[in-house]
Amino acid sequence: MLCPYCECKESKVLDSRHIDSTSIRRRRECEKCKKRFTTYEKIEMVPVMVIKKDGRREAFDRDKIKFGLIRSCEKRPVSIATIDDVVDSIESEINKMYVDEIESTRIGEMVMERLKEVDEVAYVRFASVYRQFKDLNTFVNELESILNEKDKKEEE
Repeated sequence: MLCPYCECKESKVLDSRHIDSTSIRRRRECEKCKKRFTTYEKIEMVPVMVIKKDGRREAFDRDKIKFGLIRSCEKRPVSIATIDDVVDSIESEINKMYVDEIESTRIGEMVMERLKEVDEVAYVRFASVYRQFKDLNTFVNELESILNEKDKKEEE
């Protein structure tokens, strides 16, 4: 680390503090001029590319997931904090996969898995757009599968 005052390469770390899960603040002192300065270290995350249904690729954007969840949860008793938790868990799961690319369909499935646990009405709203229900029968079939899962859980 170069001293910003005398450009000496030698410095010692006086104090280190974690700012968040990806950043560290270090207080340093130059060995030559004895002046102090602060540096910040940030973990560099490799951007994940999302493969869309039509084959296009774009950078992963957590705000797109959040926007979709907010739309699905409109007028439902779901807090923004809960939505943020869902987005955080999806982003964390994707990062733990250590992949450069992920299909948008996989992300959609992750959203639906979590949304089903949060609010069933919001889940159906999201699924109706995500799965592009063509007719009423497809919609009814999805509702029946939700009810069947709910009945199985209650029996256990």
